[in-house]
Amino acid sequence: MKKLVAMSMIACMAMATVACGSSNSGDTAAAETTETTESTETADAAEDAEAADTADTSDKTWVIAMDTVFRPFEFTDENNEFVGIDVDIIKAVAEDQGFKIDIQSLGWDAAVAAVQSGQADGLIAGASITDERKANGWIFSDSYYDSSQIFAVAADSDIAVCCYCEDSFEDLKGKNVAVKNGTQGAAFAESLKDQYGFTTTVFEDSPTMYQDVIQGNSVACVEDKPIIQDWIVSKGLALKTVDAMESDPAPYGFAIMNEANQPLLDMFNAGLADIKANGTYDEILAKYLGESK
Repeated sequence: MKKLVAMSMIACMAMATVACGSSNSGDTAAAETTETTESTETADAAEDAEAADTADTSDKTWVIAMDTVFRPFEFTDENNEFVGIDVDIIKAVAEDQGFKIDIQSLGWDAAVAAVQSGQADGLIAGASITDERKANGWIFSDSYYDSSQIFAVAADSDIAVCCYCEDSFEDLKGKNVAVKNGTQGAAFAESLKDQYGFTTTVFEDSPTMYQDVIQGNSVACVEDKPIIQDWIVSKGLALKTVDAMESDPAPYGFAIMNEANQPLLDMFNAGLADIKANGTYDEILAKYLGESK
């Protein structure tokens, strides 16, 4: 009898042990299942967010601000079409990268203000890449063109008659120079005026600045070299450039002023590299400048 009782007790203990073991395994399996489900849900959420971001970028129409009259980079031609190097480059880059753009010809000051305020996403308007602009929140692309600043005088002016004399700027002493607001040309003139004793008058656009010199109110103006040379040839302006009064070349860049628009800047850099590699870039320069650069 005692043996039967003992055996019954042993059997019960064994069953209890097995039951406890089964319970622990079940709990562990349930926990593992929960963890796996949570991990899967987290990964799916991350993928969905990434897909949403991609969709937002691909569906977005990027607003690109430009100057109004900055030949040959942007201007309205005889067919009333807005054209130029900047226009063709941003269109070629957008086509290469597959994004949509809305070009807004606003004028220099208004274009800068539009990007600063978020009314536009990016700026391409012959903007020189400078440390000062970077410090003020401009975020630049890779360079898409290198240009110098040069002084231009009236065609019949005796300013700097000796075009390669080292002291050509001395001819400006006591005189006035016209500059365009917020440009590298203005900065170049400002860096020299105290040393050479001339004053400056600021204008909002290039044509008005040129006319100030032609009318004799200023003895010279300062402009990006390809810009002023194009105007002299295409518009027959009674001006001439002075080679001895030229700055070192500086790069032009596409710019954003909001880090949230970094995808646009990345696409611009990638597209620029592509159009340089496939020859489109050289074709654009040749179209407006007559030669590749």
